[in-house]
Parts: sequence; structure tokens; C-alpha cells
Amino acid sequence: MKTLENHTLLYDEDCPMCNLYTSGFIKTKMLDSNGRKSFTTITSSEQVFIDVERAKNEIALVDNENKKVFYGIESLLKVIGNSYPWMESIGNLKPVNFLLKQLYKFISYNRKVIAPSKIVSEKGLECIPTFNIKYRLSYIVFATLFTAIILLQYSQIIMLLPKATFVRELLLAVGQIAFQYLFIQKLSKQSQLEYIGNLVTVSVIGSLILTPVLVLSQFVHLNEYLILGWFGITVNLMIYEHFRRIKMLQLPKTLTFTWVLYRMVALLLILNL
Repeated sequence: MKTLENHTLLYDEDCPMCNLYTSGFIKTKMLDSNGRKSFTTITSSEQVFIDVERAKNEIALVDNENKKVFYGIESLLKVIGNSYPWMESIGNLKPVNFLLKQLYKFISYNRKVIAPSKIVSEKGLECIPTFNIKYRLSYIVFATLFTAIILLQYSQIIMLLPKATFVRELLLAVGQIAFQYLFIQKLSKQSQLEYIGNLVTVSVIGSLILTPVLVLSQFVHLNEYLILGWFGITVNLMIYEHFRRIKMLQLPKTLTFTWVLYRMVALLLILNL
């Protein structure tokens, strides 16, 4: 692996995804041992040539020798392209580059609802992405559709439940958002979308936990109690994750109670319709 020397990625240390891929660059020697540093440690002299606000949204790669800075997909392609030039060439093709930039922004602007970090009021320089309503709403729509699709597939292997339809599962997913909205109306619009973003992420996490059993059921016959048991475990993990997130976001703990209440009412309606 060819090492890109004398370059440093400024990463969000509170972001698990950022930690994972930047440390991966170091371990695979795509960057040298000093190839990354926390965004919060940017010095005043570095702020002269680094666009700090842009670096919050798009990971910055600093050329320490020439004081040149690359951002977002451009920075990642430069690191990867140093070892695999063909990947950088493909990534720089106009249609591919456009799609990569949109995907990068989709993830970056939503990274704090995908993997939230604890609010620390005394912290100085923070790597918090700019709130972007377009990408937040896009994420909420994507997560809701993904959840509905997975729940439809999982419901179809639970013989005890009435036959599922995509419309039913989609309405249940949208209904969860609408029901929780009743209890967050006093929050600012941005805080409301921050919470809803976390809410749908919990649903996505639950869907991902269900997926292994769903895939396995396509190849072998699974006991009904195993399927139900795994679903029960998933729901409990989701309750814990929802509670953990609202605590981290300093939101009312009653939101977890209303989250559970909606699920119970929805289940009763499904069983009796």
C-alpha cells in the first residue's frame, strides 16, 4: 500500500464512522502515523488556511507542506487514489463524482442523528455539521421506506400475524413519527427534526438486527418461536437505544414511554383487524 505522506485528515472524533475509516487509513498505511488528527485540535495558525465551517461538513485533508486543503469526496479520493489511481480516476468522472458527492453529503449532514454524540456545552471548537433540512428530510424518508420494506418482509414470516402489506407497514412507520410529533411540538423546528432523525435511525437499527433472521429464513425453515423471540429481543434493544439517545440529547424521558405506547397500540390494532 502506497502511503500518502505529509497529509493530515481532520476528523470528527465523536463520529464512529469517521473514527473507523480514518483509523483504517492509518492501519493500512494509506496515511502515515500522523495522518489524522481531531478537528477540535485545529490551531489558530491552521485556521488561517483551513475553511473551518466547511471542514465541519466535509472532512478536510491538509497538505502540510503546501498548506493546501482538500474537502469531502475530493480528500477521500486523494487518499485512496494515492494507492489505487484507477479508483480516483473513476471517482472523478463527472456523473460518478456527482453521485459520490451527494452520497457523502447525505451521510455527513446526518451523521449526528445516525450516531449522536453527547452535548457538551463547555467544549470549544466542535465538529458539528450545519443543519441542512433537505438532507435531513431525505434521510427521514429513506429510513422510513427502508424500515417499512424490512418489516413487511419480516411480518410475512410470522404466521401468527395477519397478512402484511407494504401500505400497512409504511403507515405504521409514518404513524410513529406523527404520534411522537405530538409530544415535541414545543421544541424548535431544528430540534424536532433532530429527534425525528434519531427516531428513524432507531427503526433502521431494529430493521438491520432483524435482517440476519430474515435472510436465514430464505434458506432454512425457522421455528416460529425463534422468529418471535428474535423480534422481541430486537424491540427491547430498540427501547434501550431510544432511551439512550434521548438521554444523550437531553430530551424528556417520557418520549420513550410514548414510543412504547404507540408500538403496543399498533400491535393490538394489527391483531384485531
